[in-house]
Amino acid sequence: MTLKFIIMSDLHLVPEGTTSITLDTGARLERAVEAVLARHADADFCILAGDLADHGEAAAYERLKTIIARLPIPVHITLGNHDNRPVFLDVFGADFAATQTGKIDKIIDAEGYRIILLDSAEPGRVDGVLEAVQIDWLRARLAEAMDRPVIVVLHHNANALHIHADTIRLLEPDAFIEALKTHPDIRQIIAGHVHLTSTAMWRGLPFTTLAGGHYSVDFAVDQPQAPMRHISGPGQMAVVVGTPDRTTVLFDDFIDGNPDITWPPH
Repeated sequence: MTLKFIIMSDLHLVPEGTTSITLDTGARLERAVEAVLARHADADFCILAGDLADHGEAAAYERLKTIIARLPIPVHITLGNHDNRPVFLDVFGADFAATQTGKIDKIIDAEGYRIILLDSAEPGRVDGVLEAVQIDWLRARLAEAMDRPVIVVLHHNANALHIHADTIRLLEPDAFIEALKTHPDIRQIIAGHVHLTSTAMWRGLPFTTLAGGHYSVDFAVDQPQAPMRHISGPGQMAVVVGTPDRTTVLFDDFIDGNPDITWPPH
């Protein structure tokens, strides 16, 4: 059995005819959908890992709903700090209703894996929050899946990256880490939020971030006051492939700005 799924993050959709930091984020998402159709239509599902809308407007969520309707695979969603939970639920309805935690948390069981989505958004905050009820819910969902590997997807990264954005990561991650450590086979904890690609091992757990669909950033390690550039590419999604003995995270830059090389020459 092989699991394959897509993660998109940081879409920052805006209403038709407008842009976000000069970028037509709807057009960028259309390009992501085209990449899935061209290369990954065999995936089991797609996850949207938060910051779906730039300002949480209903028109942005309606635009999102229209664009992702083209995907030939199921779409699972959780939220980020730019999202508005009540407005999202008004547009997307009961299929994406909040769980018993009051947030958009979810489990997906597929091809011998359990995938857990966590909603780390907290109104009025840029950093992430997992409430005590969510930690309890997470522990219970992990306890149910002791016989299989687990992948966790959320918007906010828990681990420090040695960059200025460490000030807006998941707030007080200790309870989250302790819950994860109750399971013997956490394969990945995957987040967006920081608009760059990273991998890390922290407290014995594997962490990954993807750059996502909006602008990307450069960085200066351990220099929090260094100026940061906003960069138009890549537009990036993650492709996760899981077998019983390994889990691989690949990064598909559906916007890269680099021309193809014709080889061998004619």
